[in-house]
This record gives sequence, C-alpha cells and structure tokens, in this order.
Amino acid sequence: MQIQIHEQLDETLIAEIRSYLQGHADADAVSSDHDPRWMSVLKNALDHRTFVIIARDENQLVGYLPLALVSSRLFGRFLVSLPYLNLAGLVADDETTKEALLDEASDLARVHDVQYMELRHGEGVTHDNLTQQRDEKVRMVLDLPTDSDALWSNLKAKVRNQIRKGDKFDLSMHWGGLDIVDDFYNVFAINMRDLGTPVYPRNLFTEILRTFPETAELGIVRHEGQAIAGALLIHDPLRTSGGITQVPSASTLRQFNHTNANMWMYHHLLCRAIERGAGRFDFGRSSEDSGTYRFKKQWGALPIPTVWQYHVRRGDINAVRPDSPKYKRRIETWQKLPVWVTRLVGPSIVRGIP
Repeated sequence: MQIQIHEQLDETLIAEIRSYLQGHADADAVSSDHDPRWMSVLKNALDHRTFVIIARDENQLVGYLPLALVSSRLFGRFLVSLPYLNLAGLVADDETTKEALLDEASDLARVHDVQYMELRHGEGVTHDNLTQQRDEKVRMVLDLPTDSDALWSNLKAKVRNQIRKGDKFDLSMHWGGLDIVDDFYNVFAINMRDLGTPVYPRNLFTEILRTFPETAELGIVRHEGQAIAGALLIHDPLRTSGGITQVPSASTLRQFNHTNANMWMYHHLLCRAIERGAGRFDFGRSSEDSGTYRFKKQWGALPIPTVWQYHVRRGDINAVRPDSPKYKRRIETWQKLPVWVTRLVGPSIVRGIP
C-alpha cells in the first residue's frame, strides 16, 4: 500500500477521487462534504492550508482523508476534516487502510504541531491516537417523498398552519447564485451578529457558488421587495438522484418573525430539494432537545448520530467551542456591535475557529 499527501489537486486527481467516492461500497460513509473541490473553497475563502491523504493499492485508490490546517494567533493550530462542514472524515475500503491513513494524519499533526486533530465522522473509527470524541449532537435528516403534494400531506397540521400564515404576508421566493449573494449575505451577517457569532466572509459563499455551479444555490425570501430570509442549498454533487440536499447556512431577520418567513422558507427549501431529485434533506447538526432540534423535528426529520473524534496532543477540545461558558460575556458584547463592524472583524476571527 502506498500513502500519498497532496496539497495541490489537479483536475485528474479530483476526478479520480470523485469517482472513488461515487463508487464506494459504503454509501452512507460518503457525503457531499467529501467532494475534493471543497479544498479549494477552504483555501481560497478561509485561507486554510489543505491536505489530501490518499491510499493506493496497485495504483488503485482505496482510501481518502481530507484535512485543513486551521491556524490563528488567537486560538492556536488544529487539523480539521473539515471546517464549515459536518461530515468529511475518513473514507477507506478496509480497516488496514483506515489505520494507515490515520497513522499518516497523526504524523501530519505532529509535524505541524497542532493542539489536536478533529475528524468529523458519522460513525466512529478505531485508532490508538483517537482518544476523545464528541457525540452529543445529531444530524437531523428527513426522508423526502417524490413530490411536493406528498410532502404537504405528510406535514402536521400545526406546521401547515404556520406556512399558511407566511402566505398572508405576500412573501416571495427567489432562486439564484452570485446574482443574489449580496442579499443573502446582508441577512446572514445581521443574523450572525444577533446570535453573537462572528460571521464568515462573503467570499466563502461566492467560492462555494463558483466551485459548485451545478449543485449550490441560494434561496432568498422577499417581503415588499426587501430580502428578509435566505439559505444556501447544496445538492449532492456525487449523486445525480436520490442524494442528500444540505442547508449549511440559513438566516432570517428577527424583526420579520411575525411573518413566519422562516417556516415559509423551509417549506420552499424542501420542495426545491424534491424538485432537484434529492431523496433526503439534511437540516444540519443540533443538540438533542434544543430549540433548533425541535424546529427540525417538527418537519419529520429524524436524528442520525455524529461522532467527532480527536487526536489530542495538548489542551482541551472544548476550549474554543462557541458554547463554552467562558465566551458568554464576549457573545453579549458582540451582539451589541454595529453590523458593519462584525462584517469587518468577524471573518478574521471565525477562520481560526475549528
């Protein structure tokens, strides 16, 4: 077996990796997060140094592990598979290959002197260096029917009534890409400020839209001409039908909560996923019984475990988490800042958070 590390991916290698992922025997272990084109997104938009570790047997690709070096003076150094994404961990044909890839990744963590390496898995893998894990959050995933009428029939009466309330405010849904990224980002930046969270750079979304023009799109909800809600959808680039549509980023302006724009928008997001041939809709990760968990559950989504595993070299895996109690006062301060300040400062902060 041969193990290789690549920092630069040419079109031939990208095509080979995508072909390997598409044909992998364990389809549940592979997600759109594994698409190797994400490496250029993370490099160009967040300035991360990226590494792809692959295993070959008789020149055939038999294993794949993408990693990004997340580094900042404020927080430290980490290897992550992959930041911004939920499920981009190890993919391999057998246990021997998994161990070889993890040996190489552990050595990479030593070479770059990271505090820890974080692998984002659906199911955990076994390796002596993976000594800690976080599994308190679950992905909320909805099995989609074949048409929007069936989706409507499957919804509970309370959910349908909330969607109908949105109809009364004459909301409109608009789909697009780079042409509406400013509208999306304006809503997103305000919402992140209100949550007390540093905002990703606008360039992250433009890079996603440019890199995945066939599968990434934005949806914007307008009220009286103003953008009041928006979402980024990623349709599965590894499968032409039956795959999973994800919504990695979505926001609604709080002052328009009375319009039920968020419920109205999510109904349209689900219908759009059906229209694009998706078999499932991934609402993202939530802590069980949290507010976001209950929001997703009302649509019929069911929890799927996630296991984020850690090779810890020093420090605490919880130290830089946004939900750490030590950040409570900083969050409250951030919520009081003008949005233009958070848009200016936020991207340089968030790029250093694993």
